[in-house]
Amino acid sequence: MRSCVAPGGFEFLVHRPGYRVVNRRATTKEYHLGVDEGGSEVTSRINFPAGDIEIDDATVVFEVPNPFPFWGATFILGDSAAARAQDPRFSFTPQGREEGAEFDSFFMEALKQGKLSWDQVPRHIKLSLAQNSSDPELLSSLARWCAGFETGQEGTPQGLLYRVMNGRLVASKRDKDIYETVANNPALPDELKRLMVLNPGVQGTSPIVGEYSSGRTHVWEYLRANSYVPWGHFASNMAEDAVRYRVLDLTEEDMRGLRHLYYQRIYTQMAHLLGLLDGDATAPLGQASEDELEELRLRVARAVDKRLEAGEPLPFSGTLWGWNYGYDISSSGYRLHASHQQIHNQYALVPSASLVGSAVAEPFSIGMMVRDFCSAYAEATGRPFFETYLSNIAANTRMDGADGLPSSLVVHEDGNVMVVIPKAQRSQGEVQVIAKQPVGNILEADTAMRRSLDTALLVAVQGLAKLGAEMVTLCEASKPFSSRDGDQRLFYYLLPRHPYSPGSFSERQQRWVTGHFPEDFAEAMRREIGGGQAGE
Repeated sequence: MRSCVAPGGFEFLVHRPGYRVVNRRATTKEYHLGVDEGGSEVTSRINFPAGDIEIDDATVVFEVPNPFPFWGATFILGDSAAARAQDPRFSFTPQGREEGAEFDSFFMEALKQGKLSWDQVPRHIKLSLAQNSSDPELLSSLARWCAGFETGQEGTPQGLLYRVMNGRLVASKRDKDIYETVANNPALPDELKRLMVLNPGVQGTSPIVGEYSSGRTHVWEYLRANSYVPWGHFASNMAEDAVRYRVLDLTEEDMRGLRHLYYQRIYTQMAHLLGLLDGDATAPLGQASEDELEELRLRVARAVDKRLEAGEPLPFSGTLWGWNYGYDISSSGYRLHASHQQIHNQYALVPSASLVGSAVAEPFSIGMMVRDFCSAYAEATGRPFFETYLSNIAANTRMDGADGLPSSLVVHEDGNVMVVIPKAQRSQGEVQVIAKQPVGNILEADTAMRRSLDTALLVAVQGLAKLGAEMVTLCEASKPFSSRDGDQRLFYYLLPRHPYSPGSFSERQQRWVTGHFPEDFAEAMRREIGGGQAGE
């Protein structure tokens, strides 16, 4: 059973490499490379050693199997991690980012004086300005260049110009990538954001099927009918009058609204499919109160249990939920993350094999892989996996054995959930939110648990943002509705995109290379969220 979670605590391997390499080079050359500070020549002599090579001082590498074997293993570079432990500062902000206000002002002045036009500016520079400029006037000018605007008497944009393309009415865009990038820049004036991407309908014909409104919080729920998720998915989007481009601008009520629509949609769709909704199904139901939501959840949960006890199939087997936070594009045109900066979540129901009509395999979800692993783990060790995992987190010790340094993996917790740094980190900064109580999916999550989950997710993503993370992927791993395993816990994983690790062959092979110990990253996160040294 390949997992770092063992009944006696976390387990890992320590590589102390020592080996001999047979030298089969046929030629020796010495290249002039330059001179050092003292004027002495620097050559390539060291690159052409004579004879075989003995490696006896390679860096120690810690190999930590992921708790879940289908997510590979993490390789921690010992030298880098030891140095980081002495000064545990973390930043996801790319190095070399400079404030370009002076250049932006110079550039804008040239446009105003007619010395330069946007048509003369190379596309890669327009893309870079659209992504990185913080000058609202310059961004507004670029927006006017790439979008066709309907204007009022004083030239003020009031809407977009549309044209028919392939039988569809679409907004006129001179360059789609530049249009989307400038519209995703937080510094673009909010009114232009609304006209270009935020007003309902401006991005397409997806119907709005839900809404959450409370104080300054306003969230629309869109249906994506022709979805990459079979049987459609939904998206809860911060509305045009609640612009939230930065996660640090997100309030607790905003997070509650985004998640409320998720809970409400899953409970409502399941209630409908299970025949629990009375009256006219075409009549709008409106925004459920917390008590109404909990009452609906309990009715659905009881109906699911009744079907399973009777041996009857469920139409949908579970849920998926995700959030791509942050937008970026390279000046060469490679999209780096997400589709829109305005904060939004996506979610759906996962169909069952009976709904698809297939006896070959059940439709995929990550929660099913977790279910299968938990079953195999219990059979191999005689212990329930999540109970063991939580126990190991509570009793964690540093793998380098260093005294006086942080040893806790816990970043935040209450009676229902905890925010933890996994022992085997992916993405050089993975964070997990785990249910401490025996709750495996949102059908089992009562009002208190849902509140705790919402708060923990906000704490986790804002902690990463305070460390400079601008692109983060958040996903849910939930127990299938049909599983009776009381140990499998609902959990979420947050994967920040590291400036120097956009994804490579190592990640594709599930080999996650990092230069820090998880305990030190946990300490950095605690400092950012004001949690102090938890567990020390």
